[in-house]
Amino acid sequence: MKRFGEKLRILRQRRGMSLQELAEVLGFSKTHTHRLEQGQKKPHADLLLQIAEYFEVSLDDLMRDERDV
Repeated sequence: MKRFGEKLRILRQRRGMSLQELAEVLGFSKTHTHRLEQGQKKPHADLLLQIAEYFEVSLDDLMRDERDV
């Protein structure tokens, strides 16, 4: 899941969002969101869908290690 976290950080930064802003969008604390980006927390299926829809990317792009966002 480390690669997922890297992709999440890239998507957030492309939008010019702070970690706090993304946390608010996702409905999590800043700490939890940071842990997602660091690969310390694994996202559940509903969260993956929410992130994919928000950033307008496919689940495949988010989850497959060999694909970039």
